[in-house]
Amino acid sequence: MSIKLRLVIMNFLQFFVWGAWLITIANYWFGTKQWDGTQFGAIFSTMGIASLFMPTLMGIIADKWVNAERLYTILHILYAICLIYLVQVDNPGTFFTVMLLAMCCYMPTLALSNSIAYSSLTQGNYDLIKAFPPIRVWGTVGFIVAMIITNKTGNKATEYQFYIAAAGSIFLGIYSLFALPKVPPQHHSKENAKISDILGLEAFKLFGNYKMALFFIFSMFLGAALQLTNAYGDVFLSDFAFYPKYADLKVVQDSTVIMSISQISELLFILAIPFFLKRFGIRNVMLIAMVAWVLRFGLFAYGNPSNGLWMIILSCIVYGMAFDFFNISGSLFVETSTDSKIRTSAQGVFMMMTNGFGAIVGSLTSGFMIDKYFTQSYYTVAELANRLDTTADNPKLLEFIASKGATIKDGVLNTVIHLKDWQDIWLAFAAYTLLIVIAFAILFKHKHNPNELDNTGH
Repeated sequence: MSIKLRLVIMNFLQFFVWGAWLITIANYWFGTKQWDGTQFGAIFSTMGIASLFMPTLMGIIADKWVNAERLYTILHILYAICLIYLVQVDNPGTFFTVMLLAMCCYMPTLALSNSIAYSSLTQGNYDLIKAFPPIRVWGTVGFIVAMIITNKTGNKATEYQFYIAAAGSIFLGIYSLFALPKVPPQHHSKENAKISDILGLEAFKLFGNYKMALFFIFSMFLGAALQLTNAYGDVFLSDFAFYPKYADLKVVQDSTVIMSISQISELLFILAIPFFLKRFGIRNVMLIAMVAWVLRFGLFAYGNPSNGLWMIILSCIVYGMAFDFFNISGSLFVETSTDSKIRTSAQGVFMMMTNGFGAIVGSLTSGFMIDKYFTQSYYTVAELANRLDTTADNPKLLEFIASKGATIKDGVLNTVIHLKDWQDIWLAFAAYTLLIVIAFAILFKHKHNPNELDNTGH
């Protein structure tokens, strides 16, 4: 089996075991468990907390002591065990703890998979810019396949989404052990090396370089926005089922399949990255990604499953550019701007800033803000009917009220019903990313050299 094919399978499974639950967990949380939004924000922050130290720590271990592919195997098996146990949890506090352990195992595998791919392709004398994006495309395919399987098997609000992910992760762990190319530690440390060199902490010296420090800071700010549509996108579309005029639309019923358009879009934009990088350079590609995030949120704000469906679909298409252009160009920027001795550790730092500090701030802040400022309370049937653009005696409205465990007496609800104001939520996210775009355009200077990326391969 060729190196490329082995890496294709690795990437497919790497994202399959994430896509099986990442987009649909909100339906499980809010719909099945009926836990609150602030607590949900904390759940998504586990990715950020784990990314603060685990990718860097695992990168150091892979740089110094353990083959990257072996470490990758161990982490995926442990991730699967955590997901299996997660299904048994019946309270938000324990769910948070178990999910944090799962993320401590999974998040470093994102950076490790990149390092394994880069190392293997370089050893095989491939040009990374040309060879890696078509391989990485299959990770997106894996994510899409997992989303569709979860949706079409009727498990987007059930615990079986975690079993699907766990099964894939166990298979990936076994596959990695026997099929992935060997990526041994580099052992660059000298016998009398400082403790900081031994631990790989020299990667943090990159913050002493103005351009690298600025890049990492903007990675953190954008990281706050990266997971927001993963956290809320599917439940946003599912919430249209509350509106009688939208409830029976296929778009609402198959919300996860609609959201998978975002990942299908990734397939196309990943393949376009070599052209954009060569033509426009890393800085401008990252700037394009940030503008795409503004469009992503803005289109969601005004879209709906009927006459505004084109906005939702266009938002999903724009997502491919927003996500891929920053993550992959950022990863390649780190790869081409750091010394080989600390490259894996530097990739870990990039992950720490994007999926660590950024994700923590974004998840916790968004969960709190949505609960406090963007969730509306309804006490009467008339108010609720007005919000859902229907009449107070509409059968579907009455069915919705009953599903919330509420009863009606003289037009008053015995239980308050809470609905999220999705338009203002998405507009707030759009405004935040627009500020990032303006600041990045002004502050981050990087002269484009068309030949700059040719050094990543042979």
